Amino acid sequence: MRIEIRAVGRLRAGPEKTLLDDYLARAGAAGRSLGITSLTFAEVEEKRRLDGAALKTAEAALLKTSLPKGAYLVALDERGRAEPSEAFAARLGRWRDNGVGDLAFVIGGADGLAPSLREEADHLLAFGPMTWPHMLVRVMLAEQLYRAVSIMAGHPYHRA
Repeated sequence: MRIEIRAVGRLRAGPEKTLLDDYLARAGAAGRSLGITSLTFAEVEEKRRLDGAALKTAEAALLKTSLPKGAYLVALDERGRAEPSEAFAARLGRWRDNGVGDLAFVIGGADGLAPSLREEADHLLAFGPMTWPHMLVRVMLAEQLYRAVSIMAGHPYHRA
């Protein structure tokens, strides 16, 4: 299974970028023995000055064109399902075991995702009811992916 993360906006050099790169590298390395052949991250950015719904629609189009055709789509959204790390790890394992070839996580911009992209998603995932900065959500997702593959591999990183 290939895991793709696509996010709106550019994360500049700094502590968040350092954490993101670290967790992506850890998750990618740990996942290889579990049948996760790649973990990639890419950012998209709308350059036009748009507002509100028009901006979210343009960002959704950029996200969609950056994804592999036929990918299983997971949208990070506050209306999604928040679940414990163990349940997320089990879900990731089921997706892999059920033959999902490309698993794509999408993270919207500061204003969130366009409703059309949320509706197209196969699964909505939330990190609880709090609102999180979209730049930090990418770090949180990378960490949870690393935690999930650690749980799947029986590694002691996750101490629940």
